[in-house]
Amino acid sequence: MLLMSMAEQCEILWVAMLTSVGQDFGLLKGGMIGDFSMWISRHFLQGSNALQTLIAISLPVATFKAATLFWGRFLVQKLSIQVSRELRDNYFAHLQQLPMKFFQQHHIGSLSQKVTGDSQQIAVSINSFFRNVILTPFKLLSSLSFCLFLSWKLSIVIFVGFPLLVIPLVVITKKVRASTRQLMKNQELFSSTLLDYLSGIQTVKMFSMERFSLEKYQEENSRMAFYEQKAAKYDLMTRPILHSVTSLCLAGIILTGLYAFQMSVPDLIAFCGILHLTYDPIKKFAEENASIQRGVAALERMLSVMQVEPQNDREGSVELETFEDSIEFDHVSFKYEDQYVLRDVSFTIRRGETVAIVGATGSGKSTILNLLPKLYEGMEGDIRIDGKSIRDIRHHSLRKLVSYVSQKPFLFFDTIRKNISFGQNLTEEAVKLAASLAYADEFIDRLELKYDTHLSETGKNLSGGQQQRLALARALAKKSPILLLDEATSQLDAFSEEKVKSAVEKMQGTLTQIIVAHRLKTIEKADRIIVMKEGRKLSEGTKESLYENCPEFRSMWDLNDLSMKSPTYTEKT
Repeated sequence: MLLMSMAEQCEILWVAMLTSVGQDFGLLKGGMIGDFSMWISRHFLQGSNALQTLIAISLPVATFKAATLFWGRFLVQKLSIQVSRELRDNYFAHLQQLPMKFFQQHHIGSLSQKVTGDSQQIAVSINSFFRNVILTPFKLLSSLSFCLFLSWKLSIVIFVGFPLLVIPLVVITKKVRASTRQLMKNQELFSSTLLDYLSGIQTVKMFSMERFSLEKYQEENSRMAFYEQKAAKYDLMTRPILHSVTSLCLAGIILTGLYAFQMSVPDLIAFCGILHLTYDPIKKFAEENASIQRGVAALERMLSVMQVEPQNDREGSVELETFEDSIEFDHVSFKYEDQYVLRDVSFTIRRGETVAIVGATGSGKSTILNLLPKLYEGMEGDIRIDGKSIRDIRHHSLRKLVSYVSQKPFLFFDTIRKNISFGQNLTEEAVKLAASLAYADEFIDRLELKYDTHLSETGKNLSGGQQQRLALARALAKKSPILLLDEATSQLDAFSEEKVKSAVEKMQGTLTQIIVAHRLKTIEKADRIIVMKEGRKLSEGTKESLYENCPEFRSMWDLNDLSMKSPTYTEKT
């Protein structure tokens, strides 16, 4: 800022030197500016070589101004980029601490728009703010001081014009900020619409709904264009208003100086030249004001997310290094919004057991898996691990004990090796062992680059079964004592399902497994099965006892297993 301020002072020195040359050539005579220029001429510009001396002085002044302008603006630009980077870092770090409930209420397109578009707009606004707002007092002070030196009476007239500049500026500022908020909100909807239809492009094509999706896209696009035009209108309105006001003020000052104060022409010319420097920072600020207001609106949007309360460990929470005994659900109830999805659920799982949870869609099976690692909080009742309430266990410590494989595995845009190790510094042997346990090595070894094969977005260059086995390998590489499987085979073909089933059965007794399944054949060797219905535990027991004593389980088993008439059919054959 100091460098930029020094550069701006060169303009005043430039005016003074030019007026001195004018005095020497007889162009400007009389008045206070004449006396001032005579002083400069006596000390700096003497004799017939005045023009050459002026050029000799002007070159270093111009060079100094260019250098200070460059470094001043570069340093400000660097600062704005650094602020934007730190905002993005803090924003993403905060996002990762938010509860899952937050992500259910916000679209990914909206959240990603804030971290890209909004942070960039904030950087632009910071740059505009420092270049125009911070420097404005320096320029105003130096320019007004020189105007007061020329004529304090005429300088008073300047202050009459300030309200004419400030009032429309304040009004337009409010309009710009309001229209920017509307525009940014619509940009979120537009991004969400685009992501939705790109993600579902296969469905669009299968239903021949390209025309329908195009119309929905065009509808959002037109709405965004409307708000863009509205924002542009207020943005462009500033310049003509301010130019009109400054022109009227300049005319008023000239007339007042000539006829009211009988100022000399040299003084009046110099006064108007310095006055231009006075109004110039105000005009620049007004012109950049729209950019600054867009940055303010963008910052408000980012702060609206960063002010959401993160998932914090409760005071007095402890680390839980190992899992030794049992997991206990003690009269657990839980609701999303105002609707209960779990009611008074109680059961105990011993270390090393494989327990399956079955039931119709919406019976609360997946919610049980989500509550154990504290992805959701606010439950009633308690969940205890080795006698310790999970409320008193730190999030990071608790989740280190748990591995998870979902129905739709997410694979990163990286190599197979990096997807399996997932941030861990694993040896080659550890990666290959995890792949072998999940039967993923069978297809990995057939790939040209093997474990260095780079996956496409969400692993689209692998089949569904291969993706699921890779996700299972990643869970096993974590070496957590508790493994959660959420319908991990529901979308697999028979061959892939058999591979995943074999991998799960091979780990029986070595890991504590909690399996949510629709295909009951995959859990026929589970130690116990819990039957859920409408958020309540209906029954619990072995496969044989449930088939005999639980009509709901018997119906599910008969419907899901076409090759068997009873649980003992396979044993008889």
